[in-house]
Amino acid sequence: MHPPDPPCQPKDVHNAQRTRSALNLGVLLVLATTTISAQTAPDESQQKRINSFETVWTTVRDKHWDVRPGGLDWQAIHAEYRPLVVRAKNDNEALEITRQMLARLKQTHFAIFAPGIADEIANDEGDGTPGFETRILNGHVIVTDVFANSQVRPGWEILAAGNWDMATLLDKLRAGSAITPYAQERALESRQTGPVGTTKHFTFVNGAGEHVALDIQLQNQRGNLAGFGNLPPQHIWFEFSKRANTGLIRFNEFLDLPRLMPAFGQAIHDCASCDGLIIDLRGNPGGIGGMAMGMAGFLTDREEQKLGTMYMRGATLKFVLNPRAEAFTGPLAILVDGTSASTSEIFAGGLQDLHRARIFGTHTAGAALPSVITRLPNGDAFQYAVANYISEGGQALEGQGVTPDVEVRLTRESLLAGHDAVLDAAAAWIQTQKIQPQKIQPQKIQPRSQP
Repeated sequence: MHPPDPPCQPKDVHNAQRTRSALNLGVLLVLATTTISAQTAPDESQQKRINSFETVWTTVRDKHWDVRPGGLDWQAIHAEYRPLVVRAKNDNEALEITRQMLARLKQTHFAIFAPGIADEIANDEGDGTPGFETRILNGHVIVTDVFANSQVRPGWEILAAGNWDMATLLDKLRAGSAITPYAQERALESRQTGPVGTTKHFTFVNGAGEHVALDIQLQNQRGNLAGFGNLPPQHIWFEFSKRANTGLIRFNEFLDLPRLMPAFGQAIHDCASCDGLIIDLRGNPGGIGGMAMGMAGFLTDREEQKLGTMYMRGATLKFVLNPRAEAFTGPLAILVDGTSASTSEIFAGGLQDLHRARIFGTHTAGAALPSVITRLPNGDAFQYAVANYISEGGQALEGQGVTPDVEVRLTRESLLAGHDAVLDAAAAWIQTQKIQPQKIQPQKIQPRSQP
């Protein structure tokens, strides 16, 4: 038997809901806001705590990929924890009890955190971009790539964007224990945006340590608009270039299949005689999982290989590779960082397990699964995953991510000097393969050690 449905909300509670969908890695973010009247009686507070607990418990029961979540008797878990929530003296005590229940799953991406933190993650200033990208390097927001702005240089630190003080915002985000470094990066990036055509005031510190104030007109994002399912249209771009005789592929999301797949195939064709190939997935939050299989098929000539398997409630998806007739089989390097998520992790981790690619950079986001963040009746935010992914090496990427073969970190000093240390390391490795070619032999995949 299931527990009775929670009582309806009091009539003096007004609920408003807004939904924001974002493909961060194949990661789906849904936020619902609840506005509560100023006058709340103690019995109503208790009821909200109970309703919130029931929402969490029921969501895990219905949405978890296992019928027995975490191998537990979830009905017995309800019987154990609900009385504790009923007797809780305040919101904090009830929250801690519900968190203890989730901890019994011993699985990542099941968390409850303060509503203010959820709002910070979801806040969007607009679609306009200042023409550069940033990363958090040693606790500072640093410009790492400039693609459409002649006023700013890589290596500059951003102190403020509009009314947002970057250091203050970063401290606030880090205070939320459930907020991953990946989500922190996205939240800070969103504060640098705004409506297209408007002007935003930025304060930087340049390479000489001087403060530089600039009013930057925000422009359209690069790439073409592409939609998928119920998601809002996304700007998708793809770049292919050569560095000496090494190919370099970059794209921002695994979306816009009709454009990206032919572009990827053409890049492979154009790189047939390259010494090696570098695929830069830094900043790529993922997208359509099937595209990882399609692209990987251009990078192997071996049959019966797969990147891994995704397990959902009532369904299993195997990421099987279909080798192309014109495949690139030379040295392959993949660049990743903490903003490489979802399909990017499946692609990089799968090819790493198959011993087909060497991974450079820093640990990935560990957000390989579709996850949801929803508002609870008491105003807290609840995050939960709806599938599990196991790589071909037997490793769960969710919450753990991909560990690079060669850890290389971007530094402000190298960026100011005009160098991308991660790209340089990958290019140097490819040159060693050119001098001393090492043919990759088929071998049995060994499970990666658990952290």
